[in-house]
Amino acid sequence: MAENQDTSPPPAPRPCPICGKPAVHRFRPFCSSRCRDIDLGHWLKGSYVIPGEPVEESETGLPTREDET
Repeated sequence: MAENQDTSPPPAPRPCPICGKPAVHRFRPFCSSRCRDIDLGHWLKGSYVIPGEPVEESETGLPTREDET
């Protein structure tokens, strides 16, 4: 029975997307918990946006101000 042996080297690790230092396995894809927390802060503040079609408030299912009165 032939074993499937891949002799190609593993892909090079990508640098930390925040500071550019080499990524650490424990915090992958970041280099430290600090950079991981900075990235989380960007998401929570809305600095990162996933592109898409604009959504009107009536399509979200959330009440509008007129509905609250």
